[in-house]
Amino acid sequence: MLETALDAGVSPETLRKIESGRVATPAFPTVAAIAEVLGLSLDEVWAEINQPEPGTVRRGERERLAS
Repeated sequence: MLETALDAGVSPETLRKIESGRVATPAFPTVAAIAEVLGLSLDEVWAEINQPEPGTVRRGERERLAS
């Protein structure tokens, strides 16, 4: 984690807070820098954070499933 944080230009504490959810909305440049260090595209990051939790129904799906 230390190497990832330093390579991304953020403090290890900031990265820990992001990982634990204590920073609910990290700045876009921070997310982009971490993604780059990890070899992830921003599309991959976006897809990962927009996966529904198991057992949840996305907006609009409830109506479609009910018909």
